[in-house]
Amino acid sequence: MPTPHIDAPPGAFADVVLMPGDPRRARHVASTFLDDPQQVTAVRAMEGWTGRWQGRRVSVMAHGIGIPSCSIYATELVREYGATTLIRIGSCGSLRADVPLHSLVIALGACTDSKVNRIRFRGHDFAAVADFGLARAAADAAAELGTPAFVGSVLSSDLFYSPEVELFDAAERLGVLAVEMEVAGLYGVAAELGVRALGLLTVSDVIRTDEHLPADERATGFDAMVRVALATALAA
Repeated sequence: MPTPHIDAPPGAFADVVLMPGDPRRARHVASTFLDDPQQVTAVRAMEGWTGRWQGRRVSVMAHGIGIPSCSIYATELVREYGATTLIRIGSCGSLRADVPLHSLVIALGACTDSKVNRIRFRGHDFAAVADFGLARAAADAAAELGTPAFVGSVLSSDLFYSPEVELFDAAERLGVLAVEMEVAGLYGVAAELGVRALGLLTVSDVIRTDEHLPADERATGFDAMVRVALATALAA
C-alpha cells in the first residue's frame, strides 16, 4: 500500500530493487537498461521504476542521501511492497590511490560513525555485512564483464564534510577501501527485516589525490556498475 514516501500501488515493485541515491540515476538506469520501464512513484522527486531485464522483472528506486533516507526507502520497500533483494548502486570516495576513479567497489562489509546499528543492537557493535550470495555473484559478474572491482569493507559516514579527517587515516590503516554514506544502514535494515542486500559503488572521488568526477557523470556515467548489478539481479 502507499506509504508517506512511496505512492505506488500494491505489486508495483519487483522483488529485486536497485537503489541509487540520485533520482536522475534511477531514471537513467530505467530508460537505458530496462524493457518497458514504468514509473511507479515520484514522491519528493524520489523516482521509482519497474521494468524487465532479460525477461526478469526488476525495479529501480532512488533513496536520497544518507543512512536515514536510505533506511526509510529500504524499510518501506520490504514491509509494504515485498522486496526481498536490495542492491545499492552508488558512488564512493576511494581512500587509496590504487583504487582509482571509475573502479567498482563491492562492499562486503560496512563500518560506520553512525549510531543506527548500535540502536538496533542495544548499544553494541553490529557486523554490517552483505549477503554472501549476492557479493559472490557480483564479483563473478564483474570478472565476466571485465569491470575492475575491489571487494572489501567501506566506511558509511553520517557527514559528507566531516571534521574528523583523522578517521580516514584510521580507516585506511584498517584496510577500508572507500567512504560513502548509506551501506551500513542498508545492511542493518536487511538484517532486521530478514532480506538480502548488497552495496555496489563506483569510485567518483579519490580522496588522497583530490580527483573528482563531475556531477553529470555521477548521475549517468556508472553503466559498468549497473551492468554488474543487473547480472547480480539475474542470479538473485
